[in-house]
Amino acid sequence: MVKSMTGFGRAELSDEKHKMLVEMKAVNHRYLDMNIKLPKKFYALESRVRTLLKDYAGRGKLDVFISYEDFTEEQVNLKYNHHLAKEYMEYFRQMSEEFLIENNVKVSDLARFPEILTMEQAEEDEEQLWKLLEEALRTAGTQFVEQRLREGEALRQDLLGKLSGMEELVSFVEQRSPEITEEYRIRLETKIRELLENTAIDENRLMTEAAVFADKTCVDEETVRLRSHIVSMRKALEDKTGESVGRKLDFLAQEMNREANTILSKCNNQEVSAVAIELKTEIEKIREQVQNIE
Repeated sequence: MVKSMTGFGRAELSDEKHKMLVEMKAVNHRYLDMNIKLPKKFYALESRVRTLLKDYAGRGKLDVFISYEDFTEEQVNLKYNHHLAKEYMEYFRQMSEEFLIENNVKVSDLARFPEILTMEQAEEDEEQLWKLLEEALRTAGTQFVEQRLREGEALRQDLLGKLSGMEELVSFVEQRSPEITEEYRIRLETKIRELLENTAIDENRLMTEAAVFADKTCVDEETVRLRSHIVSMRKALEDKTGESVGRKLDFLAQEMNREANTILSKCNNQEVSAVAIELKTEIEKIREQVQNIE
């Protein structure tokens, strides 16, 4: 199954108590690289988040943004520091006795001193937070994958079209190669006759020279391997198992390029050279497209 490595997903869940927003986007990358930004209270859940995201992305640079709002009135607690208040009062007593002044500190006065009364964020149930976050992540992840599949299908169709075009080019090379060898033999014989005029031609030597030329310019092995790579790539593009195929396609494109380079280096015919260059151009286009596939 072909998936593009670029994609976007978004999910927002809210009720009278909470609001959870998850956004994820990805671009091309050789491996899976996650960058997750989440509120401090979710830090303990980051490893769970990373594990879950692997269900939705196998390759790509993945950026995930998580925001959370709590609308409840129970999100903070008021804390009273009894020991610190007792210490304050002891010092006030000592100061009163030392300086002979009235100790008239009231409760309201004491409460104003630092750290006597503090506001603390109420702890929330981690499992409850995870349940809410997981739902948002999976909703965004599903949307993310759907977009990747849509783009992947467009890439698949484009690549299949390019492979069909390549097969036509390979057929041309296969058809012309034997003809080029025969044309060379005829040109060689004509040239020799012109040079030797009425002298008899050594047919065995002529055949040997033609055979040497044919051996040097033969691209049968290259075209066979190239066709094999085309078949393998088409099979990978038609695969419905859901496995990532990007790396396999990238490898096949490299092998195709190797065979096209060899064909170009062997041929000494203008027509075949032009076709080999066109083959390399199509393969390069395929390699660029494959970089977008997970």
